[in-house]
Amino acid sequence: MDTIQNIYSRRSVRKYTEKQIDDEILKQILTAGMSGPSAVNKRPFEFLVSNKKDILEKMAEANGPYAAPLKKAALGVMVMGDISKDYIGEHGYWIIDCSIACQNMILAANSFGIGSVWLGSYPEIDRVKKLKELFSLPEHIVPHSIISFGYPEKKDSQIRNLYEEAKVHLDHW
Repeated sequence: MDTIQNIYSRRSVRKYTEKQIDDEILKQILTAGMSGPSAVNKRPFEFLVSNKKDILEKMAEANGPYAAPLKKAALGVMVMGDISKDYIGEHGYWIIDCSIACQNMILAANSFGIGSVWLGSYPEIDRVKKLKELFSLPEHIVPHSIISFGYPEKKDSQIRNLYEEAKVHLDHW
């Protein structure tokens, strides 16, 4: 799949088949996440990966009602930031670095025909606290988001054009 087609065809997928994701494909998805730009190349992201249904259910419960797709997913990846490695600390670039990692993983998954949905955690402090507690995370590790992955129950690779001229401001507002 070419890059532009991949970007334009990506969808948030919340319903999955029972098919599992091959370990080699998972490694490529994670590699994509680690391949994006990072402020001063600090790479403060960390990944907690699970394909165990009981863990995915607990993860979903901790992250709130919109995380329900995790319960039926082939696997979930919690993206976390190590604020001790961030360029400027607790409220710094780790948030952006983790966001880039998420987007890369979502696009990589789409290129393999795997659906995903991004489930925000940070800055919802209640979600962050529950996830930190659930996984006994060290103080300097902050849950950023969770991505639910699985083969889509319904395939939809339609190319969408979401361009909006009104959002483009040339040379001035």
